[in-house]
Amino acid sequence: MNHATSTPQAAHGPSAGHGLPAAQAGGWPLGATPGDWTLAGVTAVLPDRVVDDAWVVVRDGRIVEVGARPPGARADLDGRGALCLPGLVDVHTDVLAHERKPRPGADLPLDLAVRTATERLAGCGVLTAFHGVPFGAHTPVGLPAGLPGPEDLLHALQDPEARASGTRVLHRLDIRSPAALPELEAALAHASPLDIPPLVSHEDHTPGIGQYADPADMERLLVGREGFSAGDARTHVRSWRQDREDRSDVAAATLARLGDLARSGRIRLAGHDPESEADIEALAARGGVVAEFPTTVEAARAARANGLAVVAGAPNAVRGGSHTANVSARELVALGLVDALASDYVPATLLAVIEVLVRESLADLPRAVALVTSGPARAAGLTDRGSLVPGARADVVLVRTAGRWPSVVATLRAAQDQ
Repeated sequence: MNHATSTPQAAHGPSAGHGLPAAQAGGWPLGATPGDWTLAGVTAVLPDRVVDDAWVVVRDGRIVEVGARPPGARADLDGRGALCLPGLVDVHTDVLAHERKPRPGADLPLDLAVRTATERLAGCGVLTAFHGVPFGAHTPVGLPAGLPGPEDLLHALQDPEARASGTRVLHRLDIRSPAALPELEAALAHASPLDIPPLVSHEDHTPGIGQYADPADMERLLVGREGFSAGDARTHVRSWRQDREDRSDVAAATLARLGDLARSGRIRLAGHDPESEADIEALAARGGVVAEFPTTVEAARAARANGLAVVAGAPNAVRGGSHTANVSARELVALGLVDALASDYVPATLLAVIEVLVRESLADLPRAVALVTSGPARAAGLTDRGSLVPGARADVVLVRTAGRWPSVVATLRAAQDQ
């Protein structure tokens, strides 16, 4: 992850996901970041430029100064040439599901899964993460959802320690599940007051539309990942598609109610996997503000024309294409149609995608960093983080590049409430 004048070297700091070392920081405790500190000797990526030997000053957990180091200035921490980024912001991660069930039939305690998911994200530089909590009777492959349900997941994610570690919620609503909307409204009614409206993404994973526009892609997934026979996969997909038609009234009522909630400001609404201009126009009409993973250039262009934030997949961009033959995230970035990238199912790609976009000349370093920091923060409605600018939360990540890929060598999380 190089730029024109500097190659980052290893930072003098702790391992990924931890605070400053006590010996370096004059007695600061391990695993905690003080409210006031200074950092120098880093290559800082600002919104509009890259600053070598940068100087960062933090007071009460907020950045108050960032720029070139003043002559003779001494800092609490010397980054020794590391790349200095704002803490990454992930508006769509499913890492919790993987931590909860690392193998079929191997369930781990939910509170442990939340902790390991948070630590895994921090190790990838993600200091604010919106965990997908599904509301609906079925998984994205049309199988019974099982436990834990949304109530248990929300309870675990609202743990004070999890909240202090940057945990937030992406409410993922299946529009064709009769129980999903009542469950969501109950959750919203009992939720603690937040600084921004709850983020809600409405979904329909029925094969034949959206992500799985070709039903054969879903059939192959069921065979390869779920152990279906080819015949059983075809039968399952056929039944699922019929069920979609049978529940069209449920979908219409759900979308109408989401529109009410969005237009009244009670939720921040995203549409998942829009594939056409008509999808985007309908989303905008119901008060949606985010197009999440558009599957075509047409949908992304329409989102831009309608003023919606466009979120694309970092794994797609790192791989160089969609695993379901939809539009390439790299193509959307090259066309200037992406505002944010999300890790989706691979947390490590959120940092790696910066390297890919710069290497492939699809974005300069400030633009690539913005796609995983300030861009997703704005998409989620957060205005206090995502940039190394005065007034922002002092969520800071130090990065070095060894070989082809960058890695996190230190994280500094703002010493204040989320």
